[in-house]
This record gives sequence, structure tokens and C-alpha cells, in this order.
Amino acid sequence: MRQTSTDESGPFRGERPALWLWTQYILDSLAWIVAIVLALVLRYELTVDQINPGGVAVFCGVAVLVQLIVGYSFALYRGRYSFGSFHEMRLLAIVTLVVSAILVIVSALFGLAIDIPRSTGMIAFPFACLFMAAIRYLKRMYVEGKARPGDEAQRTLVYGAGFLGSSLVTRMMKDPDSPYYPVGLIDDDPAKKHLRLSTVPVLGRLQDLREVVQRTRASILIIAIADVEARQVREVTDHAEGLNLRVLVLPPLKDMLSKGAGAGLTDFREVAVEDLIGRRPVDIHVEEVAGYLTGRKVLVTGAGGSIGSELCRQITAFDPAELIMVDRDETGLQLTQLSITGHGLLNGRDTVLADIRDPAALEQIFTERRPDVVFHAAALKHVSLLEQYPQEAWKTNVLGTANVLRAAKKAKVKYFVNISTDKAANPTTVLGHSKRVAEKLTAWMARSTQDRYVSVRFGNVIGSRGSMLPLFTEQIRQGGPLTVTDPEVTRFFMTIPEACQLVIQAGAIGRGGEVLILDMGEPVKILDVAKRMIAMSGKDIEIVFTGLRQGEKMHEILVGTGEDDSRPLHPKISHTAVDELNPSDLKFEDWLHKCGVDSHGEILPPVTEIGGAVPGERTARRPRSDGTAKRRTG
Repeated sequence: MRQTSTDESGPFRGERPALWLWTQYILDSLAWIVAIVLALVLRYELTVDQINPGGVAVFCGVAVLVQLIVGYSFALYRGRYSFGSFHEMRLLAIVTLVVSAILVIVSALFGLAIDIPRSTGMIAFPFACLFMAAIRYLKRMYVEGKARPGDEAQRTLVYGAGFLGSSLVTRMMKDPDSPYYPVGLIDDDPAKKHLRLSTVPVLGRLQDLREVVQRTRASILIIAIADVEARQVREVTDHAEGLNLRVLVLPPLKDMLSKGAGAGLTDFREVAVEDLIGRRPVDIHVEEVAGYLTGRKVLVTGAGGSIGSELCRQITAFDPAELIMVDRDETGLQLTQLSITGHGLLNGRDTVLADIRDPAALEQIFTERRPDVVFHAAALKHVSLLEQYPQEAWKTNVLGTANVLRAAKKAKVKYFVNISTDKAANPTTVLGHSKRVAEKLTAWMARSTQDRYVSVRFGNVIGSRGSMLPLFTEQIRQGGPLTVTDPEVTRFFMTIPEACQLVIQAGAIGRGGEVLILDMGEPVKILDVAKRMIAMSGKDIEIVFTGLRQGEKMHEILVGTGEDDSRPLHPKISHTAVDELNPSDLKFEDWLHKCGVDSHGEILPPVTEIGGAVPGERTARRPRSDGTAKRRTG
């Protein structure tokens, strides 16, 4: 019979079969009888002929009756606790102690009549407790032995012998249908060496993985660490390389808990590149966020993009009064609506088709809908394309942002969050300069309105459309080669949900005019990412180095020269200030000059925020819109 299926929720597990409960009581009764006989033998120092059989029979009968009454009163025989669990052992000790105390009282009152010493109950107590505990433990071993995974289950190692690893091993061992059979655990804590969890031993540390795999013939390694960091995943995959070992990870702890009853403990998946270069999510202060989103009208520009769509999904969790999704990409809008509402009909007021380059359309939208909060995610973002067409970056990233800011000011928007990029710190590209101006425009509007108009600056987003990972994935699918600009180039990375968490948090903690920057940890070498993706694909693919593109940095930075890095409100979010720029002072020719280009497409020495030309920058050709290219001179 399969009793373990009801054991999965911990100490409380519902009713056991009545037959087993009565069997347990009979075994407990026998334990008391044996314990009392042993107690008397010891009491009389092995002089058996001094024992009164009639008195012993009466005393044992009393013990059996009292055990039934006390055990039932304390729910020991109601099937409340799982076999041999700590909770059952604790209750068993209490019941046995109470029964022993009653027996002492009985022997004190009637000991002379039945010829039983008063100490019999006290001497019998440890024996009875030991025998009853042993019966339960043997039953537990029997049940767990029957319930172990079948012969077809894959031999599995579990990395992490903490609470999560212990729960995982226990669940595997109790499930006959589990596809995983745990043969050992790996843990870097030396104190856990030789520890056993549900009979499964801790066999060593991560550095011993090769030896452990050879000894156990394991084919699966599961990382059982809650919210594991990318550094740990990289370390595990490095040690597992060449061992013919599939490495699996668990979902984040919050996702497992949301499913309840340990269901998430079976949601294993292969290690993805996001696990290797991602980071822990930002700790969101939910109360602060809910304070400015719940019950408010929220408008998101660029709602059809990677960041904008995830923003919309996260915002809906805070129950806004209305969510207004604005984009010029009708397909993107449809996909976002589909992910939130379950349909993509595009026939409601939640989706608005408009271009931020159109100030009249924006003014009409803001005047009619009167949003309280605006997240400005609409932008052009591809560095190389904007280097060829800087005027497009000007129209969208600069003038488009100015249009949204003016419309927000006229509609008296109280919270405005402009999404920027790490390329705005000491900018050297058209994209960086355009987003830098957008930060300055937002800062000026914050002072003009005296409201919370802030910018959020972060690095590359993992998995966004047109970003590095989808590009590498497609190149691998086509058989290569993978194109990397330089062997030493590094970039900061974050997941899309992480980026959106920061953006949402910024509206709550940002002060007007500030730029908020996420602490993104250590930058990641692009070449390492390419090598890992090739290794995960199992293919032999060439890597080609193309050289840095025009204006591209070898190493990105988050905080520019002369900017502060203070963290007064959140340990992972820096606050800095930028110069203000009045929208009426915008001049295309001046901006082009800062980008290192004149109005005829000639490449000039770029001007940084602190003035002067940047030596050694922009030595490559910049293609012109007419299809030709001119080389920098002088």
C-alpha cells in the first residue's frame, strides 16, 4: 500500500487506515508489557521467582488500558502525525511519561495488593518509550524503502544539503514515480561531510564532483539552492563540464512557494544562459510601490517592446485604476495585451496606437486620459544603426522624449520615469548622447513641475529583442560563426524582470531630477558568454572577432565622471544628479557635434560631458545615409 502520498505536506497528513492504528496500539501495548516485565526483572535483580504473575497481569492490563485512553486523548492514535517524525516522537514521549506517572500512582495505592513495587512504572518508562519509538521508526524505514523511486529513475546528485536540498531528497525518496533517484549530495560545508538526509549521504564538496560522479554513476546534478546566484551556477557548470552530467536548476524560491505544497520542487529545468549571467532580483519595497500605483492611472510608452511589455505586466499586479499602453507597433501592442488579458483584440481603451514623434497626438492622449503616472520606455536602441542614422535618434530619443515630457507637464502628471541606459554615462555613441539629453530634459522638467520626474539607468537586458543572447542563439542555430567584437569586451547584464523592478521602484524612491542606477555587480566578458552558449549547444562553432564598432566602448560604466554614487534609500540603487536642459534650448547641430558628426555626415572628434575630444575614439568609418562612408581626417 502506498502511504507516502499523504506524507508530503509535513507532520500533518490526514487519517491513516484504521487497521494500522489498531495495529499500532496493539504493538504499543506489547511494548508496555515487555517493559514492565523487564522493569520487574531489574527491580528484583534477576531473581525471577520473586515476581507475582497475577499482579504482573493486573498491572500490565492497567498499563494497556491507560495507554489507550491517554494515547487517544493526545491524538496519538488518530493518524495526525507521519511515521517516525519528530512531532510523533515528541508526542509519544509525553504520552509515555503520563502513562508512567499514572502507573506509579496505581502502584503506590494498590502495590501491596498486587505485589508490585512502586518503582516499576519509573523503571519501565524508558524501555516502553524506546520500544514504541523503535516500532515507529522501523515502520517508517519500511514505508520509505517501498516508496523509493523505481529502477528506471535516473541516478541524481543534489548540490546543496540545506533545507531545500533536504526537502528535495525527501520528496524524491518518497515518490515511487519520481524520475530521479538521489544517490548523494554535494555541499561545500565541511561540517556536513558524511551527513545523511533521508538515508542519502553527503559525499563531498563541489571540487570532489568528478570523483563523486565516477563513484555513484550519476547522470543528473540538481542545484538545490534558493535564489542561486549566477556565480554559483557558473562554478557548478564549470566543474560538471566533461562529466556527461546534465545540470538542472530549480525555479526561484518565490515561484515555488506560490505553487504551494512543494509543487515547485519538481519544476526542474536545464541551465539557461540567463542563469549564468543573470543576478538576483531587486528587493522591491512593495508598500512604497503600491502607494503610487494602486488606484492610479498609469501610462506606458513603448508598451509593445521588451521592457515596456514587462513593465505593463508587473504594473497590473499593483491594481492600477487604469493601464494605458502606448506604442506605434501594433503587433507589439497586441502581444502585450494578450499576455495581460488573455486576448489580443485591440478593441479596448487599454491600447493606444501613437508615435511619440507626434506631439499633437500625445497632447490629445494625455489631455483625454489624464494619467497620474508615466513610464517612458519608447526609444530607439541599436547602437550601430543609430550611428548610421543619427537624425532618427534625435527625432525619437530626444524630441520624442521632449514631446512626452511636455504632454505630461500639461496633464499635471505627478510621477514620470524615463528609462535610460548605461551608455548615457560618459557617452561616446549617438545612442548614448541621445539618452543623455533625455536624462537632462527629464531633470529640467522635474524642476519646472516640482514633481517626481526621474530617470533610470541600467545595462544590457538579457533576452530583449535584438540583444546579444537572441543574436547568439540564432547564429548557433544557423551553424555559426558567432560574432564577438573583441576578446576583452565586457558588459553589464540584467534580466528583463529585474530591470522593470528597478524602474517601478524608481517612481517610489526617486527624487525629482535624479538618475537612479542599479548596482549590477561585476561586468561579464562577452567572449565567456559566447563560449558557454556554444558548449551548451553541443556544437563545434567558430567565434569571429569583428572589432569594436564606431564609438563602442571596451568596458561600459554606470556612473559617469563627476557623478555621485550615493544610496540613501535602497542598498542596490544609486542616486545621482545630471545637468538640466531646457527643451527650448535643443539644437540639432550642437547635439550632432557632441556626437562627433557634422550635418554633412563628416566624423568629428567626439565631445564628452567634461569637454574636449576623446583621444583614440572613432577611428573607423561611419556609413552615411547616402550609402557612402567618409574617413575621419585630422
